[in-house]
Amino acid sequence: MTAFFWALLTAGIWGVVPLMEKLGLAGVPPTVGLIVRSLGVMIGLVTFGCAWSPWAAIRTLNWSSIALLAGGGFLASFVGQWAFYQALKAGAISQLTPVAGAYPLVAALLGWWVLHEPFTATRALGALCVVFGVVLLRT
Repeated sequence: MTAFFWALLTAGIWGVVPLMEKLGLAGVPPTVGLIVRSLGVMIGLVTFGCAWSPWAAIRTLNWSSIALLAGGGFLASFVGQWAFYQALKAGAISQLTPVAGAYPLVAALLGWWVLHEPFTATRALGALCVVFGVVLLRT
């Protein structure tokens, strides 16, 4: 399976989940929703961890990798999800999900700045399209 297939699968999954969460947040405070959602993540991790047994590989990680991966998990799966639930509870899913989903623009800018990835005309045009789309959805 190609990287493009996995990216399409991710888009499909991440496209369905906000609908489920918007419906699930009806009458539920966002912080409670975050805790219940995290239970689903824990169930998946325990099941996956028991089936795959990645513990030996985890023990070989250096502290830098552990800190970066755990920090990314904290930011994305806790802080970011909490912020998203605040938005989801208060706004229209059709308007806010694409705006929240503009995170690849932030990642691309950081890739150019921090990782010194190539800044091509195609990538710049893609970034401009994301910005234009966000502006359109905001109006």
